[in-house]
Amino acid sequence: MSVVTIERKVLEKNDAFAAMNRDALVRQGVFTINMVSSPGAGKTTLLERTIAHLGGALSLAVVEGDVQTDLDAQRVAKYGVPVVQIVTNGGCHLEARLVQDALSRLDLSTTDVLVIENVGNLVCPANFDLGEDLKVVVLSVTEGDDKPLKYPAMFQRAAVLIINKVDLVPYVDADVSTIRRHARLANPDLQIFETSCRSGEGIAEWAEWLAAQAGRRRG
Repeated sequence: MSVVTIERKVLEKNDAFAAMNRDALVRQGVFTINMVSSPGAGKTTLLERTIAHLGGALSLAVVEGDVQTDLDAQRVAKYGVPVVQIVTNGGCHLEARLVQDALSRLDLSTTDVLVIENVGNLVCPANFDLGEDLKVVVLSVTEGDDKPLKYPAMFQRAAVLIINKVDLVPYVDADVSTIRRHARLANPDLQIFETSCRSGEGIAEWAEWLAAQAGRRRG
């Protein structure tokens, strides 16, 4: 019982910071996504391709979460977008308080879209609201087609699923239609995109969908 009580207190405190983040982002008209995945699913490369496709049509900012190093932040910064790195020093997810600190280092008044790239993990980030508009879960075909069944909470709480590295389907034991079916068992309302950062397949559709959401926020 004590473990449940402690967990509840941790989440309640996090939710309070998340509410403050959300209020600040909405007031500034910033559309915010929390991008989550297992390690190696291709989040950072997908983010790079998304930024390149948008080509300055939107003002993006990025909060990078990682257990160690700022390597991903360095990659994204090369595209000329503001980036704040959060190093969790072993923590398996970002928390809203850490994101609040990062937001203080960004100019939200000039930002259309904020991308929070979470720590690579399909378990812990599912429980922590950061103040985002929605969660985007990235799943590589190299991970197999059973992940939505093994980690249903993440797919239930996400609004978007990006099935990434679809160019590798001929070489792995995974089926995209099965991934879709399993994901929709967890969440029938998922918006699903299929992408390949190598071939460019699906990047335009995903990036233009993101731009449309940001446009609605800006009004």
